[in-house]
Amino acid sequence: MTSDVIAIASDHAGFALKSDLADYLRGKGLEVLDLGTDGPDSVDYPDFAVAMARCLSDGAVARGVLICGTGLGISIAANRYPWVRAALCHDVTTARLSRQHNDANVIALGGRLIGVELARECVDAFLSTDFGGDRHVRRVGKLTSPPEIAPTVLETTD
Repeated sequence: MTSDVIAIASDHAGFALKSDLADYLRGKGLEVLDLGTDGPDSVDYPDFAVAMARCLSDGAVARGVLICGTGLGISIAANRYPWVRAALCHDVTTARLSRQHNDANVIALGGRLIGVELARECVDAFLSTDFGGDRHVRRVGKLTSPPEIAPTVLETTD
């Protein structure tokens, strides 16, 4: 994995913000792997979450940025994969803490909810913050390998 390559993907609702952030990151000297979409025509956000999950799985990138209208759908879709920890962030504090406490490897943003300047600040905080380790290691381990869910015992009366 290389930390200076950042994957970025969005659906149509996040396309404008994705384009801006990709240019912004390139301007900071980072290599950007643009996973699409390539325009404002309607597409399905789960397809781009899958593309991000693949890049993380094969080691092409260590971190990524996902964007849809609210950030909700694309983060839910990405978090279906146990090696993805996508954090929906709306401010710099959640972006920083998603890395520091949760070792998030993907930041999710709402293209219809967050402005360009705040999105840039969130991405900067996300990319510049290291995982805090210590007490958080055990908790993050439980995110990657969740415990089995005990079956519910139903009592029947005949």
